[in-house]
Amino acid sequence: MFHKTILAGAAIALASAASAETDVPFALDWKFEGPSAPYFHALDAGYFSDAGLNVTIAEGAGSLDAIPKVATGAFPVGFADINSLMRFLDQNPGAPVTAVMMVYDKPPFAVVGRKSLGVEGPGDLEGKILGAPPPDGAWAQFPIFAAETGIDSSAITVEPVGFPTREPMLAEGNVAAITGFSFSSTLNLKRLGVPAEDISVLLMADYGVDLYGNAIIVNTDFASANPEVITGFLSAVVKGWKDAIATPDAAIEALIKRNPAADAARETERLQMAIDANVLTDIVQANGMGTIDEERMTSAIEQTKSVYTFENEPDVTLYFDASYLPSDGSLMLK
Repeated sequence: MFHKTILAGAAIALASAASAETDVPFALDWKFEGPSAPYFHALDAGYFSDAGLNVTIAEGAGSLDAIPKVATGAFPVGFADINSLMRFLDQNPGAPVTAVMMVYDKPPFAVVGRKSLGVEGPGDLEGKILGAPPPDGAWAQFPIFAAETGIDSSAITVEPVGFPTREPMLAEGNVAAITGFSFSSTLNLKRLGVPAEDISVLLMADYGVDLYGNAIIVNTDFASANPEVITGFLSAVVKGWKDAIATPDAAIEALIKRNPAADAARETERLQMAIDANVLTDIVQANGMGTIDEERMTSAIEQTKSVYTFENEPDVTLYFDASYLPSDGSLMLK
């Protein structure tokens, strides 16, 4: 069980800070790259300040990184993989963290390989070396991908790699494929000189993996004490994504201010890949951003059960709470 006394103290401290200054530290899942541009744009456009919020954004170290930060109260809000959140809550029952807005309606989990190294489809992974960072969200879902595609995982040599060495190892041919987010690994490989025509991207969602992706998560103690803060935060996030979809270049300008070493053209391409494949899906265009379909989420839980043994009975209501979403129609992106 989580240490509730520590969490309660952290939540009280956060709530006090929020009531005094409405400071809202936001923990990202990854580095300052294209897909994080909408949040920086929301900062520069004044969307957070319009909601009375002083938001600061911290980079992360992988899909799992923000969950404990938010659960312990170090951050009231974060961005993380909802599937990893399910497992975290199963292993830490009672932890005060849940998702409140879906961002990646279609997850970017992928196996990225090189055609010149013999990887063009799932079956090609057998007999090959797969580079996978242990904290990687895509690696966490790989057993589902393997089960859905019928590949023999025992025939794959898995090499644990660090995030900084993942794409370089593939570029150098030390591994034949890697797990990662489709837009991150693809662009990183191109930057390292791997020709686009040599890159094979196996998006797990295209091979029967029926999961959602990354979502805005909150510390539930903080959220319940400050519901207007969370709704204001989510409203600003939606505005940031709307602008990024309409004018990606403007959003990237806000990103480059925080990461001057980044290549604007490459990060614009990365952002556009995330918009096209993960954010602005047909479902989101029809129904708006942020919500989930309970039937699909139930299916995702059942799929997770096929490769992960829950210690406690999974419950959709533990993983997603739509009550903080703005109700003024602003979730429609177009």
